[in-house]
Amino acid sequence: MWNEFKTFISRGSVMDLAVGVIIGAAFGKIVDSLVKDVIMPPIGLLLGHIDFKNWFISLSGGTYATLEEAQKAKAVTMNVGSFINEVITFLIVAFAVFLIVKAYNRTKKAPAPAPPPSEKPCPYCRMQIPLEATRCGHCTSQLG
Repeated sequence: MWNEFKTFISRGSVMDLAVGVIIGAAFGKIVDSLVKDVIMPPIGLLLGHIDFKNWFISLSGGTYATLEEAQKAKAVTMNVGSFINEVITFLIVAFAVFLIVKAYNRTKKAPAPAPPPSEKPCPYCRMQIPLEATRCGHCTSQLG
């Protein structure tokens, strides 16, 4: 079992996957910071000085100035701003992955066209025979 595991782990595709996961995690942190620190503040400013990280609805009935204050009071909250941040983060990551896959697909060569068929099925026995055959080599039927 150990040898099988070593073989599995040393295959190139597993190593590529590991590198992809590590880079993806780092990329996710960069995109998360981009959304929370660069994109959302101007959007909040345009929407009337909304601070998205503190945009929440208290379901407990209390009034709190910040999400942190509500969480300290153990209030049940619906974190609308955090959800919007996550949706925008997801869309940016999905778009970046789309662009990477699109660029990768451009580098791949198109598959070679299939060669024209050299055989056809016999109309009597359905065995494959050469296109030029006048008699089936399997059932010996005369072909038209």
